[in-house]
Amino acid sequence: MSERLTLSDVQSAHARIRDAVVATPTLYSKTLSQITGANIYLKFENLQFTAAYKERGALNALLLMPEEARARGVIAASAGNHAQGLSYHGTRLGIPVTIVMPKTTPTVKVMQTEAVGGKVVLEGEKFDDAYKHARLLEKELGLTFVHPFDDPDVAAGQGTVVLEMLEDIPQLDMLVVPIGGGGLLSGMGTAARGLKPDIGLVGVQAELYPSMYALLNDKQMPCEGDTLAEGIAVKVPGEFTSEVLRGLVDEILLVSEPQLESALSLLLQIEKTVVEGAGAAGLAAVMAHPEKFKGKNIGIVLSGGNIDTRLLANVLLRDLARSGRLARLQITLQDRPGALYKVMKIFNEHNVNIIEIYHQRIFTTLPAKGLITDIECEARDAEQLQGLVDALRKDGYKVERVELN
Repeated sequence: MSERLTLSDVQSAHARIRDAVVATPTLYSKTLSQITGANIYLKFENLQFTAAYKERGALNALLLMPEEARARGVIAASAGNHAQGLSYHGTRLGIPVTIVMPKTTPTVKVMQTEAVGGKVVLEGEKFDDAYKHARLLEKELGLTFVHPFDDPDVAAGQGTVVLEMLEDIPQLDMLVVPIGGGGLLSGMGTAARGLKPDIGLVGVQAELYPSMYALLNDKQMPCEGDTLAEGIAVKVPGEFTSEVLRGLVDEILLVSEPQLESALSLLLQIEKTVVEGAGAAGLAAVMAHPEKFKGKNIGIVLSGGNIDTRLLANVLLRDLARSGRLARLQITLQDRPGALYKVMKIFNEHNVNIIEIYHQRIFTTLPAKGLITDIECEARDAEQLQGLVDALRKDGYKVERVELN
């Protein structure tokens, strides 16, 4: 345990912030427990006012600041939940808040931050550019920089999540927590081990951004790509947090994009709760490695719920496709009257619903009298869909399924 972060720090943070944050519930999931073979307890941090745990650490840091620093104002570089949490609580406390974001930040995130009182400055194409500009403004304007994770006061605030979890569910055997920069697991892990020394601590990172995993395992691994879990897409983990986690975490697991998508969809379908990609990481890890968690009481943090609605719709539709409920079939036909009608009859016989049809006559390698028809369709399940494909092939049609990556 780091001397800069203790159980006492987290307990003090809890006393400091508890009246201004939501004591979110920790609830047992009967269905997810049946699916995974573990006893799954979900901590609904997506129910915070800003829909993420980040406001806990931001508020703790603000309350510990000297009065003169609070009067001058604070600054941060963030395109996500830290920006909203700091802006909301800073404004509530009468502290001026400036947030520097990359110019590429989606407009909705800029608007959400401004809506809770933050002043947004757009600078650079990438987060690193925004970060450098924020540190420059910090010096020029005499502001106080509030780091999203690499700060003991911020980590102590994030750690209050586990005090509530263990108060509600003292029998937890293991915590499965997403890692970006490491602030959440540093705080939670320090407090949990202080209260329950034998509790298991498992971190989760996206395969595309395995920065803390690589650092703690002394590996060189690329960190890049478009991950659904942008909230934990951190290229360089914190110095302070990595020092804490090196002596604390039992294991860090990596999850793929399809695993994140599947977990996010399950949480919406089963728990009727919306999470962002990072918020689904814990469940994704348990589902990907059931043997590690079987029979244990597992605490999973649904760390945030800020996801773009269009992206959410895409994830849900892709999950339906992977499960065999939705499909696109590419069928080769002869270009003659009634050809499509004959195919439609087979769809009707198998009670498979047609959503959309695309005819392709020109850009094809088929002879001039041939055409390719793409049919998007909806079935009850994968078995019903396969029955349709088998029937089409039996009637002499060439059928290919357009697969997702």
